[in-house]
Amino acid sequence: MSYFFGNFALPNNRIVITEHTCDRMKIGLFIPCYVDALYPEVGVATYKLLVSLGLDVEYPEGQTCCGQPMANGGFENMADKIAGRFDQLFAPYDYVVAPSASCAAFVKLYHPRLAHGNHECLTSKKIMDVVEFLHDVVKVQRLKSHFPHVVSIHNSCHGVRELGLSSPSERHVPQFNKVIDLLRLVDGITIREPERRDECCGFGGMFSVEEPDVSARMGSDKLDRHEATGAEYITGPDSSCLMHMQGIARRQHRSIQFIHVVQILAAGL
Repeated sequence: MSYFFGNFALPNNRIVITEHTCDRMKIGLFIPCYVDALYPEVGVATYKLLVSLGLDVEYPEGQTCCGQPMANGGFENMADKIAGRFDQLFAPYDYVVAPSASCAAFVKLYHPRLAHGNHECLTSKKIMDVVEFLHDVVKVQRLKSHFPHVVSIHNSCHGVRELGLSSPSERHVPQFNKVIDLLRLVDGITIREPERRDECCGFGGMFSVEEPDVSARMGSDKLDRHEATGAEYITGPDSSCLMHMQGIARRQHRSIQFIHVVQILAAGL
């Protein structure tokens, strides 16, 4: 039996592997709506990767958008009901893991605001981007993946400045990058970073709709810097950023390819 939500399907909604479980924690897998609709392979790769590490993973049926597009568009009074439903759906889990830094950041930082103090927003305290979860909670030391390609790292704004997936370049703090730490476990990969490594790609959700010309120019400039590294692929933790740059690359007939970081970490599984 398979459980379906849009394009995303899993072979059973709960699989337990006992070889090296992480204290029997229960993981609720959240697949954001745009990932489900446009990049279901990212959701599948996330599930496969988590299960391969011996984790107890469930994909709750009936999950929907986290409410970010509504709230960003000025409709917080509509998004609060979505946030409440999200909190109920993922209440049974120890962690909620998502392959999207922007959606994870929205639930973590803004769902409590949408609740208006009417209830305690529990999921905001236990949601994590998959990179953050693997690096900080599971503390992965080795992977079976193989990816013999040159990649350029795209550090998304939400990942850097709201989730702390890497150190922001504007601050005088010790340098770190959790995406790179995990990718170094992949056999055959060559990792590079562009100049101005954490500058915005120009997507910004509603920004790309309200300021399309500026958004497209920012994306084009970002592509120039990624291509200057000699990379075959651009990778990162946010499919929305990758989607924005991929659209520009196609219109400009650029040959560089795009892949979510979790697809690399799960390569060969």
